[in-house]
Amino acid sequence: MLRLISLFVLAFLLSFNAGADTLESVMMPGKVIQGHLKWEDDCKQCHKKFDKEGQNQLCKDCHKDINKDVAQKKGLHGKLKESRNCVECHTEHKGRAAQIAPINEKTFKHSQTDFELKGAHADATKTECKECHKPKVKYRDAPNACNACHKKDDKHDGTLGVDCESCHNEKSWKETREKFDHNKSDFALEGKHADVKCDECHKSKKYKEAPKDCYSCHKKDDKHKGTLGQKCTNCHTAKDWKEDTFDHGKDAHYVLRGKHATAKCESCHKPSATSLKLPTSCVACHKGDDKHEGTLGNRCEKCHVERSWSSTPGFDHNDTKFPLLDKHKNAKCQTCHKNGMQEKLPLLCNDCHKKDDDTKGHKGDFGTKCESCHTAKDWKLPSKFDHTRDTKYPLKEKHKDTKCVECHKGKLYGQNLKTDCYSCHKKDDDSKGHKGRYDQKCETCHIEKTWKTLIFDHDRDTKYKLLDKHRATKCDSCHKANLYRGKVKSTCISCHKSDDKHKGQEGDKCEDCHNAKSWKDAKFDHAKSKFPLLGKHFKVDCKSCHLTAEFKAAKSECISCHTKDDVHKLKLGPACETCHNARDWKAWDFDHDKKTKFKLDGGHKGIGCYECHRTPSKGHKLLISVTCGDCHSSDDVHDGGFGRQCERCHVSNTWAALKMGAGMSR
Repeated sequence: MLRLISLFVLAFLLSFNAGADTLESVMMPGKVIQGHLKWEDDCKQCHKKFDKEGQNQLCKDCHKDINKDVAQKKGLHGKLKESRNCVECHTEHKGRAAQIAPINEKTFKHSQTDFELKGAHADATKTECKECHKPKVKYRDAPNACNACHKKDDKHDGTLGVDCESCHNEKSWKETREKFDHNKSDFALEGKHADVKCDECHKSKKYKEAPKDCYSCHKKDDKHKGTLGQKCTNCHTAKDWKEDTFDHGKDAHYVLRGKHATAKCESCHKPSATSLKLPTSCVACHKGDDKHEGTLGNRCEKCHVERSWSSTPGFDHNDTKFPLLDKHKNAKCQTCHKNGMQEKLPLLCNDCHKKDDDTKGHKGDFGTKCESCHTAKDWKLPSKFDHTRDTKYPLKEKHKDTKCVECHKGKLYGQNLKTDCYSCHKKDDDSKGHKGRYDQKCETCHIEKTWKTLIFDHDRDTKYKLLDKHRATKCDSCHKANLYRGKVKSTCISCHKSDDKHKGQEGDKCEDCHNAKSWKDAKFDHAKSKFPLLGKHFKVDCKSCHLTAEFKAAKSECISCHTKDDVHKLKLGPACETCHNARDWKAWDFDHDKKTKFKLDGGHKGIGCYECHRTPSKGHKLLISVTCGDCHSSDDVHDGGFGRQCERCHVSNTWAALKMGAGMSR
């Protein structure tokens, strides 16, 4: 059964003629419009299965101008508030002549397009759609520029351009005041121009051809008959002809002063003049008034002013290269200017006053530059020249009162005088001074005020400060030879070797003990020597020990000073310090057990020193025997039979007590 149905369908399809030989043709609900005819058999060009939004995009892909409007939100489609499918307005398959984009002229809202209808455009009784939207032209392609439709209405013939809306509006061609502002044009309406009607200036509708210069319109009003030119604006304004704004100083670059300020324009600007630009030199107008007949040149203004010929405050000789000072002020012009201004006069003093220098002055020895010293006030007052300011050698103290010729004894500029003191004052040094021993640098110690005033400071200027008695010492006492070649040593001994009472015993550094105030004022610290002064030695006078100034000759042993004080008579030796100290003789301390090799014990403890130490000894080692037999030979009951070494058997407590084991060796 299924096979029969299949065969029936196949036979049905094969039965169609060549004009309807596709399935799309069979299924199509109706014919498409003439514009879509070429895609009628290709459904996928407009239809997308099961995708309505995709179908909208197919429309846009073909209608690119609509697609662009939607993207940019322009035109009718771009300004739709809600997104809609294309088929809602534009349905197809209604026949070749179907109108799938119908527009109702009565209900269509032109405000939803890019060209809103205003004024006369919005009045249907005045403007019909077909006047702008021509047949076979898309609505969207209708022109929106005024000139595109109203070119024939342009009474200006294009002279004002094609932007009609700059002046006109949609309501009426005649209403232009609201939009057009004459002040924004090349000719702003000012003063009385603001009240003038347009056609008084714009004789034709070609407004740009109207002249902008005053003279074109106001030639008949020119009272100057053209003698002052055609630029009325240089003097007048649009407010009133009588109001004059011309400033001769700023606008003509020639300031009117004095009598010029009251002169009439016609006095200078003659009707016969070919140009407004007149020469500005005085002589151009006043050559007939020149009483100098041209001898002082053509520049009258250098001396005279516009107020009056008789006053000449305009010229100041001080503004020239030769200011008139003092006596020159009273000299008449003709005294120097014998031939007027034609001759260029010299400016140097010597050119005029050479005879004064030859008869009463320096006779040319001081050169020709008189002005270096003298002024125009008086020859006798050389107040201008300042030796301190104008030369490299300032004059101080007594030099100030010295006459120029005492130093400058010939041609001033050929001498090249030396500036050192010695070159002038050698004779003073030889007769009253140091006779050349202190070299030629006098200024090191002396000043110009007087030879006796010294500025040399030995403490500041040398490495050897003068203290106490050295300050009162004369220079020659130390500096016996040439000051700079024979350098004086700074050690005390170099000058005071003959004063050394220690005969060199204390070395060369006198300053270790002495100062420059006095030899007797010594600062020696005995505690730093090999014999510090302790106890009663501290108060002892130096002379008690140091019998001469040869201090090192004094012995440091106690016995050398205290022989008479030795109550032991040398029986305990000369080294007193072994038992005694410098505090007191009675304060002694000697430990026989620790300081000697003979311990005092037993019967030895209480005996006196002299019982053993009987013989005087001058040496440091005492001459005394330490064996028992030397002292106890009289106590030996054995009569020497057991030898002299009693301690082998006996102890020091008593003779009767014997040591354990005594006599066993025997």
